[in-house]
This record gives sequence, structure tokens and C-alpha cells, in this order.
Amino acid sequence: MERSEALAIVEPHLTKARFEHTVRVTDTALELADKYGGKLKTVELAAIFHDYAKYRDREEMRGWIIHEPLPKDLLEYHHELWHGPVGALLVQREVGIQDNDVLSPIRWHTTGKAGMNHLEKLVFLADYMEPGRDFPGVDEVRKAAEENLDYACWMVSKNTIRYLMSKNQRIYPDTFHAYNDLTKVMEDNKWREAING
Repeated sequence: MERSEALAIVEPHLTKARFEHTVRVTDTALELADKYGGKLKTVELAAIFHDYAKYRDREEMRGWIIHEPLPKDLLEYHHELWHGPVGALLVQREVGIQDNDVLSPIRWHTTGKAGMNHLEKLVFLADYMEPGRDFPGVDEVRKAAEENLDYACWMVSKNTIRYLMSKNQRIYPDTFHAYNDLTKVMEDNKWREAING
């Protein structure tokens, strides 16, 4: 599927601002893939469709979680998390994309998880740091992304956990698992100085 066709499919499902975000995430993911490696067409499609279900009716998403093989504990957490797993399912069903290398980054882009693969990291990071984002810590993540993909993803996990804690919100377990796993990766790769800095 070509970029223009994919964008035409996703655009009616998004607000104008969210569609513009999607284009920026796609461009950022491609830049990261160019720097760190990755199948460009696969990264492009995953980034284009990452927010496919963002504005689906909450009760519709609840129904998909209840009736499909999705983690039921999602229902105990903020509905903002639902559009990743539900979106991957709907992209498969409605768009016909069967490639798990496209679907998996869509599924995990909101929470992350332990053992994220390369493509999942690219979309996870691109969604957080695309040029339209402006919040405390994002510039530091962008700087880290110039040096080390794992370190930048670790910072995203850490910042997300800190933010949710500051809002007294529950944190989905996979976000903690992503943080712990990336911390181990950093330690194993001798990035301890950066972590402790």
C-alpha cells in the first residue's frame, strides 16, 4: 500500500489536528528508521495507522476489548490506552493489513512493553517526539534520539511514568515492564552513566 492511499484511508477517522500529527509521526518514524535501520515501508504504514482508532466511540472500543482476544485488564485503565490494541485489530479487519510488523507497533505505541522490537521502538518514539509535540522533557528525548534509540525510548517510558504519577493516574503494567526492560538494556550496554546522570 502506498503512502497516499494509506493516508486517504486514515484521514476520515481523525480530526484535522490529529491527521497532521499522524503525518509528522510518519515522517519522524522514517527519519529514525533511516538513522537506525528498519523496513521503511513497514515503518511508514505502522506510523500512518497508529491512531486509526483514536476517535472510535468508547463503547465500541469497550466491546472490541470484551469480545475479542485483547487484554481484559485494559478496561481497568484510562480509555486513552485502548486505541492502540483496538486500532491494531481494526486495521487488520477493516483495512486488511495482516503483517504483524505493521500491526504490532500500532498495538504497543501507547504503553510500550518489555522486549519491544526495533519497529515498535521506532513508532513508540516517533509518536512521542514528533515536531508538533511541546511539553517538558520532549527536547531531551529528541537529543537522546540523535545518539541512541534504546536510551530515547527509555526516557519516554520514564517521562510517561512520571507524568502519570504527577496526575495520580493508574499506570498500565506494560509501561512499567517497558521501563524495566529498557533500563536493563541500558545497563547491559554500559549506559549507566546516562541513566544516573
